[in-house]
Formats: sequence, structure tokens, C-alpha cells
Amino acid sequence: MSNAPRLTALDALHRSLGATMTDFAGWDMPLRYGSERDEHTAVRTRAGLFDLSHMGEITVTGPQAVQALDYALVGNMSTIGVGRARYTMICQEDGGIVDDLIVYRLGEHEYMVVANAGNAQVVLDAITERAAAFDAEVRDDRDNYALLAIQGPESPAVLASLTDADLDGLKYYAGLPGTVAGVPALIARTGYTGEDGFELFVAPADAEKLWRALTDAGRDAGLVPCGLSCRDTLRLEAGMPLYGHELTTALTPFDAGLGRVVKFEKEGDFVGRAALEAAAERAAAKAPRKLVGLIAEGRRVPRAGFSVVADGQVVGEVTSGAPSVTLGKPIAMAYVDAAHAAPGTSGVGVDIRGTHEAYEVVALPFYKRQK
Repeated sequence: MSNAPRLTALDALHRSLGATMTDFAGWDMPLRYGSERDEHTAVRTRAGLFDLSHMGEITVTGPQAVQALDYALVGNMSTIGVGRARYTMICQEDGGIVDDLIVYRLGEHEYMVVANAGNAQVVLDAITERAAAFDAEVRDDRDNYALLAIQGPESPAVLASLTDADLDGLKYYAGLPGTVAGVPALIARTGYTGEDGFELFVAPADAEKLWRALTDAGRDAGLVPCGLSCRDTLRLEAGMPLYGHELTTALTPFDAGLGRVVKFEKEGDFVGRAALEAAAERAAAKAPRKLVGLIAEGRRVPRAGFSVVADGQVVGEVTSGAPSVTLGKPIAMAYVDAAHAAPGTSGVGVDIRGTHEAYEVVALPFYKRQK
């Protein structure tokens, strides 16, 4: 079996644009094309174009597709309308988070589950196994889609110039089939940047045509190609969790402050229900560590795994950290003890190589776009 990284349909185009490539979850992906600071700023103020073809698409169809998904996942899939999407999670029997997902309802009995690249095979295997008792078919569609994302305040105008689809009527977390620059696409108003924007699921053979059309249409609006590096700083500013950092199998959704995605009221059993009910009771009785934002008073950047300290004691752990382009200061997300989690809590620092650097505790997100 080859250990060579998988290539997206846009691989040659990325290299022609001078992208710095990196191995990410077994895929060769663009990290940046030039300055990640410039790419980050473009998405916040104009528009950025991303290749996200490494994400994992899994299609579930059949008369009992929704029952299979309600059993496999923690959310209530039966209440998603056709053309809408929902953020949810798949958990282990012990309640640990396997992955966070977006589920699109494409038709009466057709759903598309989008998993993170690094977890796509694990999620596919788990859903396949959990759906076995239902009249439903689970299909690995990873090779059948390329995924482009256009994000930023100018993205609706750029996309509107290339499609007749009703973008104004397309709500956040909704998707509709349409044609963009002559290319058939599922157009979804979703993203991972904190900005308005769209994700476009297309056939791999159409990906380069669509990328070039979006690039041409967005040139006057200041659209630039963007890599995974600025995608990470954008989602961090927006307070969005990243699997492997804020979400892991060691945490339940209640530990992560995302208990709202678990729907106990739905009919029937689901994998992890008993463990999650216990986790909900624990969270109600004694607040678990809370995910908070930290803003540096100095210039040193905290990294995942660094200890959060107060009064000489370790009170938490950094899960993600980076310089914030928008705030002009280093920021981090961290799980901290409830006693030190309130915004404005004084005396909190991060242990950066033996030095306790002062940080301000703030509520997430760090950045919220103006509507």
C-alpha cells in the first residue's frame, strides 16, 4: 500500500500558483500561496478561495436513512428539512467524540455527511457498521467530490456573478443544487472562517474550471487563493473547535461545552446515549473545565498542550494558539477550571517554556463579523 499523500484535483494548479504544500491527514494540501497574514486579511475584508477537497463525503440513502443516522449520530436528523444542513457529532459508546460533522439533507431519503479529513475513514466505518441494521445504504463518496470554499464579505457578490441560484434566499447552513460557471454544484452557505461564504461540492473533473472562473470573477473584488494556514487562524479567531485540539475521544460534547448538539429527546436509542446522559448529569452537578479564549498581554504565542496557570497551580491547558491578525496579539483557546473561566478573571497566565506569561480570559469568539 502506497504511503504517498493523496492529491486533490487542483494539485497541479496549486503548484502553478507557487503554493507551499504540506501533508495534511494524508493529503498534499496548500498551506499558503504567499503571506498567510495577507490571505487571512483578504478573507476578513474581501474574499478568499480555498481547496477543501480533502474533506470526507459519505452519502446515506434509503427508506431508513434518517433512522440509521439518528442511531449513528448524537443529533436529531429527522428534523432537518430538505435543502438544510446541521452541525452534529458522532460519539463512541463511552461518549467520547469521534468527529464533528455537517449533515446535509439532499432529498427525501438522501443525506450527505461531511467528516474531517483525518477522521473520514473512521467515520465511514462507524456509520457503515451502525447502519447495518437499517434499510439504508452507506456510500463512500470521497472520490466523487471536489470541495471549493469562497469565504469573506465579497463572496456573495462574486458567486452571484457566476450563478442564477437564489443566493439571497440561501440561509446559513442550507444547501441547494445549482450551476456555477456552467458547472453543476451543491451550493452550501457554510464555512469555517467566521465570515459569510459558500462551500461548493462539484465533480473533481470540474474543479479547475470552477476555480479559474471564481478567480477571474473575484479579481476586481480582491479575491485571493488561501491555504490551510490562514484557515486555522480564521477559525481560531471565530472560536470554532478543531478536531484533535478542542475535540477528542477523551472528551464528551458536554466536556467541550457543546452539549446542545446532543438530542436526548429524539426517538429510539443512539450510540453513546447512556454515557452521554451520565455526562450531562455530571456537567450539571459540577461544571467541567470550560473552553475559553485567552488574549496575550505580551508577544509570546501559546501552543497546544501548554499549561494554563493561576496562583502557581495548573488550572487548564491550551488547545490552540496563534498570533491573531485581526486583534494584533497572540490568542489561544484553552480548557480551564470553572473557577478561572469567567471573562476578566485576573491572575491567569500560560506557562511558555518556564515563564508564566500573563493572559486575559475572554468569552469566545474573539471575532464576530458585522451582519
